[in-house]
Amino acid sequence: MTAVRMRGVTKRYGDVTALDAVSLELRENTIHGLLGRNGAGKTTIMQILTGQNVETAGQVEVLGEHPYENARVLDRVCFIREAQRYPDGYRVRDALRAAAILFPSWDAAFAAELVEDFALRPKQGIKKLSRGQLSAVGVIIGLASRAPLTFFDEPYLGLDAVARQLFYDRLLADYAEHPRTVVLSTHLIDEVSDLIEHVVVVDRGRVVIDEDADVLRGRAVTVTGPTAAVQAFAAGYTELHREQLGGFLRVTLQGAGPDPRLRAEGLEFEPVSLQQLVVRTTQQARGDLHDRKVAV
Repeated sequence: MTAVRMRGVTKRYGDVTALDAVSLELRENTIHGLLGRNGAGKTTIMQILTGQNVETAGQVEVLGEHPYENARVLDRVCFIREAQRYPDGYRVRDALRAAAILFPSWDAAFAAELVEDFALRPKQGIKKLSRGQLSAVGVIIGLASRAPLTFFDEPYLGLDAVARQLFYDRLLADYAEHPRTVVLSTHLIDEVSDLIEHVVVVDRGRVVIDEDADVLRGRAVTVTGPTAAVQAFAAGYTELHREQLGGFLRVTLQGAGPDPRLRAEGLEFEPVSLQQLVVRTTQQARGDLHDRKVAV
């Protein structure tokens, strides 16, 4: 089943096009990664899908209906962002009580466990929280809401490495017991690569990658070796990145895989991480030819 469907969605602000004919589908009960550079259009997509903005053109469907001003949809959607704001005078427990009213699937016991995990004090004022503690409040609400569709828009950037790993662990464990559709928008791609099942990469308002993560990981390889041998192997493949090191060439290729038979010719094959693949594909989409530099 499909949780989210966008068909030819365009969003314009005056003469600025934030989204340009975006089409994508997000399966139910899957952890999706929505990735891309700053200003690529990720937040605009999430705002439209959560009813906080409306498309200029195209079709949008969330949990079977259009989300804008639609309580049937929005009651089942949770959107947690980095700069989450709360009313003046709110304490941690007030934010959690408000969340319990907003989300029909709220799990108060789970929220209490998470408050202890992240070492928060329920009576502490929201305004007195550090950036990391404020991020923890957002993470707790996003997890304990158990909303059928949950968006995390970089809400954990304020957390240190230990707290971020705690978030990933609790997310994965709770997702296994209570499957739902989760969308992670993050720049920390390597940290979440083991969580993500499906990858959507947006650049300049367009979708440049829309693949299952396992398929995507198997579609690229980095080859290093004597220049002539690497060039012969690379023929016919899409080149994402190139580095010349004297008489040796290092190339990242899309659509290629390792060939152990060519090790005798001095070729070495390395897997490409999800973060490298996203970066290289985005650079290629932008025509970043300046990235192909000769190493001296």
